[in-house]
Amino acid sequence: MRSVWILSIIYYSLFTYLSAGITDFKVIDEAKQAYESKQYTKSEALLKSVDTKNGQKTYDIGNAQYKSKNYDAAIKSYQKAKGVDKATRLHNIGNSYFQKKDLEKAIKSYEEALKIREDQDTRFNLELAKKMKKKKEEEKKNQKKKKKDQQKEKNKKDKKEQDKNQDQKKKEDQDSQNEKKKKDAEKKKDPKKDEKKKGDQKDKKNQKDKKDKKEKQDPKKKEDQKKKGDKDKEKSGAKKEQKPKDKKGEESSNQPKKQKKQDPQGKEEKLKQQELKRLLKKMGKKGTPTMMYQMNAGKQKPREDVNPW
Repeated sequence: MRSVWILSIIYYSLFTYLSAGITDFKVIDEAKQAYESKQYTKSEALLKSVDTKNGQKTYDIGNAQYKSKNYDAAIKSYQKAKGVDKATRLHNIGNSYFQKKDLEKAIKSYEEALKIREDQDTRFNLELAKKMKKKKEEEKKNQKKKKKDQQKEKNKKDKKEQDKNQDQKKKEDQDSQNEKKKKDAEKKKDPKKDEKKKGDQKDKKNQKDKKDKKEKQDPKKKEDQKKKGDKDKEKSGAKKEQKPKDKKGEESSNQPKKQKKQDPQGKEEKLKQQELKRLLKKMGKKGTPTMMYQMNAGKQKPREDVNPW
């Protein structure tokens, strides 16, 4: 973009301040030097301190404000600078709006300036502003289209998710109805079945609660019962170790039976036979008259015809 027209550079327009005093001329010169050294705020302040009122001073203040990027203040100064070329002022006003990115007002100011006087710089700025406006409109249009496409895609995705949720809900409702029908059919077959089942569950729960409550109330009794069970197990094991009995209730046949008591008379007879054999062996097996012994059971009765000696 072509720069602001500074047709009235302070140094060359000192003659416009003829009403100013010698001191003011020094201030104006300092303002010009500050402007050239890019101290635009200082230049603006010095110009405002000059005690004179004319359009050229206001226009120069507008230029300093434009250079310091205070575009709103510059526009007001250019509009108030009566007596300065209007086409020039409109050109600079257009530039101020352009810098603010207010392209509509910039284009309008350039067109008004060209109506007063054709100028190459103003025409260039006008075409540039129109291109920038068109580009901005296209970007806005593309952004709007992109946003619309994104919204369309989002709506499509949301609808798909909604349909999926509806299908899921429909399936769940169908399963729930089928389950209800099944229960109703079972209830018709045996209407007391559910009540009985509930009653059994309630009884089991009550029994469990009683058991838990009893165990909490009497932990010592539980320990005694445990000890008693251990003792019963020990007794049961001891019984298993006892000797087995046969069918008659006696001990098993693998144990030796007790010998029956022998007849005492038979034992005495046997001893006498053994004594006889011993005597025969001692006599060298000589023939001897056989001695007969008669063993009577019990004591012999004394003879009545024999006196004792």
